[in-house]
Amino acid sequence: MFSISLGPDGAELRPLEPRHAAEFLDHMDRGRESVGQYIKVPDAVTDLESSRTYLRQYAEKAAADTGRIYGTWAEGTLVGSVLFRTMDLALGVAEAGCWLEPSAAGRGLATRAVRVIIDWAIEERGIHRVEWLVAAPNQASIAVARRLGMTKDGVLREFYPHRGRRFDVEVWSVLAPEWRAGKEIG
Repeated sequence: MFSISLGPDGAELRPLEPRHAAEFLDHMDRGRESVGQYIKVPDAVTDLESSRTYLRQYAEKAAADTGRIYGTWAEGTLVGSVLFRTMDLALGVAEAGCWLEPSAAGRGLATRAVRVIIDWAIEERGIHRVEWLVAAPNQASIAVARRLGMTKDGVLREFYPHRGRRFDVEVWSVLAPEWRAGKEIG
């Protein structure tokens, strides 16, 4: 297994695999309410078997080259995840996303981790467009999109049903030439 340093604070990015099911469940339990405000993962991962199933689905996506999931570890504890929910290599489009449990928020971990996977997707896999779909009230996730140099493409009104509400979804994206130009600047 590999790990990628996310900076001098010792945080690391590593693949999340079915063998991490117990650790992933513990992570979901710590962040269930916070993470679950806007995404469905905590509602889907409620016990060891559902945790294993969720990670197995991403292992199958990785094998089929249609998605990936990685964990963000800080001080040896899984505190967040970044992923490509979808990847279409023929179209050159991938949808990225992330979450962090509350203890890890505010340190730039999500931005640093997503930056690594976007760079990999564009430079190694030839992805041309990376999308970021976010519930409109999720200002923390919108801030990540901005820090990554993404452009707001538009709003899908009342697109996302979650926990009895329908959220508007903002669509953000970065294109490969924009990503490369941003790397040259900063």
